[in-house]
Amino acid sequence: MTGSQADGPNRRRPHPDSTAMPGDIAPHVIFVAAAAALGGFLFGYDSAVINGAVTGIRDDFGVSTGTTGFIVAAALPGAAVGALIAGWLADRLGRVRVMQIGAFLFAASGIGSMFAFSDVDLTIWRFVGGVAIGIASVVAPAYIAEISPPSYRGRLASFQQLAIVLGIACSAVINYLIAQAAGGSNSAELAGLSAWRWMLGAEVVPALVYGAMAFLIPESPRHLIATGREAEARKVLAEVENDPAHLDERVAEIHAAMAGEVRSHASDLLSHSRSVLLPIVWIGIALSAFQQLVGINVIFYYSSLLWQQVGIDTSNSLLVSMISSVINILGTVIAMALVDRIGRKPLLLIGSTGMFLTLALCAWMFTYVGGTDDSPTMPQPQGTIALISANLYVLFFALSWGVVVWVLLGEMFPSHIRAIALSVAASAQWLTNWLITVTFPSLSSWSLAGAYALYALAALLSIPFVKYLIRETKGRTLESMG
Repeated sequence: MTGSQADGPNRRRPHPDSTAMPGDIAPHVIFVAAAAALGGFLFGYDSAVINGAVTGIRDDFGVSTGTTGFIVAAALPGAAVGALIAGWLADRLGRVRVMQIGAFLFAASGIGSMFAFSDVDLTIWRFVGGVAIGIASVVAPAYIAEISPPSYRGRLASFQQLAIVLGIACSAVINYLIAQAAGGSNSAELAGLSAWRWMLGAEVVPALVYGAMAFLIPESPRHLIATGREAEARKVLAEVENDPAHLDERVAEIHAAMAGEVRSHASDLLSHSRSVLLPIVWIGIALSAFQQLVGINVIFYYSSLLWQQVGIDTSNSLLVSMISSVINILGTVIAMALVDRIGRKPLLLIGSTGMFLTLALCAWMFTYVGGTDDSPTMPQPQGTIALISANLYVLFFALSWGVVVWVLLGEMFPSHIRAIALSVAASAQWLTNWLITVTFPSLSSWSLAGAYALYALAALLSIPFVKYLIRETKGRTLESMG
């Protein structure tokens, strides 16, 4: 039995180190999950901070639309690299040590981007930040899933996505405040540096906090057992699961699941014929790809540019981006409340349906964009409907695919391939993200309505994918994922 199934008189005996009852969530595990999720905050901040800096970078370096797309997207190949190596590093160095490496890379990227002297230099530092993003995207959900009691795993794993959306929102607020301090422009100077440089450099502060917190949390009990440190693993399990009556049972369960499968290799992802990936790995890759094919990061990377394309000025476009970020947080909180109650699949299906309808409506409204490239216009009713639809789309994404994909990736794979399979799936996500991000400027120049129609089609196709291929994991132990 798991920590949520204590029996008899033991059920009411408090844990000696906690005021909670056995089987209830221990306060310590909330702190641990939140600390690990700080990587998600930086993931969100670093991913979205470029949104407010795009026009400033373009003006300062005098680059074309296509080059701008590559600068914005430069973090994403880095994220794919970071995601690929994170699982391998986490299995060998431990989850916590890899978090510390990620914090260092975030800080280095922030400083390097702030003082970049050319578009090439900035692209390199964006790539470095992407490696850190990829590491955070793999290590945090795997660590949180491994350290959480089964009955609370969905909610605790949701901390990662909550942290991501808080990072996105924080970057939007900081971008707006810096732009206002510089007179409403991200190209104007502030204390001797262009405002956009301050936007990118501000990331150093949360990176240092994340690095410090990574020294305060325990290693994953599964990694401790895999490396022969069972006494430490027992201590961690006692703290986070708050169920001493079943501690031996939990340790035995982990041992049984990991027997003979301590170190995973790329070959473990292949079928017995060694010719193709296991079906569960393909499903994880497709799940990751669909999360990006619906175009969500177009909103967070390019929303200020998007709304300027339909006639909204720079200052107000940044304000609209802040509103979208707040809605993103609201949707994430809703998902956190529902993911362990109604399950993963129902949330995904609700989100896919809502995203299809709102994206299709956006595409329709964008057919009314007129004016010139330098001075675009949009009729008032259609502009209002487009704004409302775009924000409803963000809400549907946040309460479903934004949270559930990271929860599923942390728990859907068998234990012996979890870290490396998560790495492959997350890497596929970042490569898809790169494809969407780098093509959007050209797609929107061709047809903004056409771009959103493609994202709506992806949302539509995700419905049968979820219905027929995704398995519900609510309430199951990680060791039962075979």
